[in-house]
Amino acid sequence: MGVTASLIGYLFLVEITSGILQGYYIPLIPDLVKHLGIVDADFNWFEAGQLLVAALVVPIIAKLGDMWGHKRMLLLTTVLTASASWWLVFADDFVSFLIAWALQGFYVVWLPLEVALIFERGRRTGRAASQTRRAAGLLVVALEAGAILGALAGGRVFAAFGDTVAPTLMIPAIAVTLVFFVVLIGVPDSSPQPGRSLDVMGFVILTAGLLLITSGLTFLRIAGPETWWVWALIVIGTLVFVPFVRYERRQPDPAIDMKVLAQPTMWPVLLTAGLIGISLLGAQAPLSTFAGTDPINGYGLGLAASDISNLIGAYLVSMIVGAVLFPIVSTWATPRVALIGGACLVALGYLLFLPFHDTAAQVAANMVLAGLGSGALVGALPSAAAAAAPRGQTGIAAALTNTTKTIGGSFASAIFGVVLFAGASTVTATASSIVGYMQVWTICGVGALAATVLLLFVPRLAFADPVAPIDGQT
Repeated sequence: MGVTASLIGYLFLVEITSGILQGYYIPLIPDLVKHLGIVDADFNWFEAGQLLVAALVVPIIAKLGDMWGHKRMLLLTTVLTASASWWLVFADDFVSFLIAWALQGFYVVWLPLEVALIFERGRRTGRAASQTRRAAGLLVVALEAGAILGALAGGRVFAAFGDTVAPTLMIPAIAVTLVFFVVLIGVPDSSPQPGRSLDVMGFVILTAGLLLITSGLTFLRIAGPETWWVWALIVIGTLVFVPFVRYERRQPDPAIDMKVLAQPTMWPVLLTAGLIGISLLGAQAPLSTFAGTDPINGYGLGLAASDISNLIGAYLVSMIVGAVLFPIVSTWATPRVALIGGACLVALGYLLFLPFHDTAAQVAANMVLAGLGSGALVGALPSAAAAAAPRGQTGIAAALTNTTKTIGGSFASAIFGVVLFAGASTVTATASSIVGYMQVWTICGVGALAATVLLLFVPRLAFADPVAPIDGQT
């Protein structure tokens, strides 16, 4: 059997849980800070730790999925995520909470594994590419719906438990535990190719490079751009990829196949994921602080927390709409055109912030435009990478879009923190300057515009289902 409704239904539940993990803790951050006895700035370490784990483990886990079965890796990462989620319940000091929070980042590999599993099963029908696009769109709907559900539930559950942290944190831990049984019972496995081997040395070199780059970006935000060794980490990490590429080209079963990576159907997609990650993972916090800034500073909307939540909710709903529309537009036009359209919407949404940011209606309209494009691309990029990869490499291909997206988000988080801090306003103690926000929006918009140009290099009929030959022809 190929891709079935029941398979999509079970994976839908997995992605709802993934969304809950992403949204549930956000309204609890001030109370978690008090619970741990830390300051607000220390919470950045939790985000940095989880991004670091995600960047390091996703390629390895996805490659193991290609070798041993994507369901097995789904089960393994679910166990690891559930264990970390339960650890958070009982962690009452900064270090243990940081380790548990970082290890919870294993859930990031779920979507690439699901896309690979769906694509591999879809090969049996000859419509793997189109089926995967539709399924990925539904999974993104589940992801964003789960994020909305989690954000709405977190504060309410905390209040229902009498502002007690431990029982509040049990809810996502229970949800991830249940997901293990959903995968175990309802998700069939793909059929990995026999005779594969794990390129251990290749992954060691890759991990070293990613570790240096992501660590450098993290410390750039914390130590500041004037710290020379921060830039040294980033440069050395980048240079590590020179011997990595040379080594991989000599391997019979490399960690990452450089020939596949060089294809015009692959490299623009991976670079696009990194460029879109700038806005997708880096811009939400600046947008929230801009919306909450008192207009006494000469800019800002002065919105209360509930109104900011409504803005974020509109953005998430627009992402859901974008995810639903992408496979429809792909059928009407081509997947390549739909990808270009998604990147264009992200660019347009953020560049419109430059002239239009004075009212809540203007900000909401810009966020909805960007959300439509982002929602389309979240599921479309791993699906496109899977379609461009040869058999046995769909998992690692889909996962690399996640890795480059994470690196783009880490870069954005570091740079945005620097530019907003450097432009601190003298009107109120906590506000940044409007120039800093203009720089954030420009970087997001230009990054998405660059992605649009890159996608023009993709062949016109890339990522489409193979056309069946006419009777009598070959």
